[in-house]
Amino acid sequence: MKYEDNALAVIAGFVDTLGFVALFGLFTAHVTGNFILIGAEVAGYGQGVLMKLMAFPAFIAGVMLSSVLIKTIHPEGALRSACLLYSVQAILLLGFCLLGVKVAPVVDVDKMPVVLCGMLGAAAMGVQNAHARLVTRPGVPHTVMTGNVTQAVLDVLDIASRKTTADTRSVARARLAKTLQAVICFAVGAMLGAGMYRLFSFWALLLPLAVLVWLAVSTRGGEPSATPRPSASGPAV
Repeated sequence: MKYEDNALAVIAGFVDTLGFVALFGLFTAHVTGNFILIGAEVAGYGQGVLMKLMAFPAFIAGVMLSSVLIKTIHPEGALRSACLLYSVQAILLLGFCLLGVKVAPVVDVDKMPVVLCGMLGAAAMGVQNAHARLVTRPGVPHTVMTGNVTQAVLDVLDIASRKTTADTRSVARARLAKTLQAVICFAVGAMLGAGMYRLFSFWALLLPLAVLVWLAVSTRGGEPSATPRPSASGPAV
């Protein structure tokens, strides 16, 4: 699908920001960020260390579930594999949404329903992170923008350098266009996630959920089968 990476970048920015705002700084898509926050909270500079600790195994569970399903079911082709993972992520994201609605407004971040809510969000984004590793297709990373920004800077330098060959410059331009789209879409998703949470609380998650359902439906049929060509010699007699 042409805009698949952009849609996934919007989802990642949206869900990660909503989780951060709603659940006292929880990163659902960035395990590294939670490690930093855990360190800060151990030193007495935050709260919700239990939820951030439990987000790590939940994220791993999402990755493992994705791998087991792909290796067990063996979907035919990249599109059907993507459809399976979109469906699993949508189910987990729905659980994140509904449990979030039940516990909102979150006051005590260490209560078990709130911890479970954060774990569902982390598991959903674990599936999306695993997607890029399990489904082989051209594209750019859509959950962590650090690498994309780094690559974009390097590509800009290659394009601007007089020592860069024409072929290298052409490749850099094409990659830069895709990378910048993903970064911009992630930023748009982040702003939407924060703004819509303010308006609709956890019900805002229905928007990325709807996008996931659309992606699942769009990839459900798998790769189109090739239309058989008529024989050049005509029908057999």
